[in-house]
Amino acid sequence: MFAVIFRAKPGIQDDEYGKTVTKMRELAFEKYGCLDFVAVTEGDQEIAISYWESEEAIKNWKRDPAHALAQGVGRSKWYESYSVQVVEIKREYTFNA
Repeated sequence: MFAVIFRAKPGIQDDEYGKTVTKMRELAFEKYGCLDFVAVTEGDQEIAISYWESEEAIKNWKRDPAHALAQGVGRSKWYESYSVQVVEIKREYTFNA
């Protein structure tokens, strides 16, 4: 399993931003097999972690035309800066009470 860690400093996040985030999330799940997606904002930092079965699925998601368009608007308007890390999960531990 793989994870994509997206860390950003938000810029202008208008109504279009919220709608686009919802559409991109749906697209990731429905077309590219995203397994899970968690996002939080704290102070001036946004962190989103998505989980994927394969690195190929992540690459396909990155190349999607609608996602590429959203990335362009993100760079010009919605984010002051961001970084993306793609990591392979070697082990996983869980606890349930």
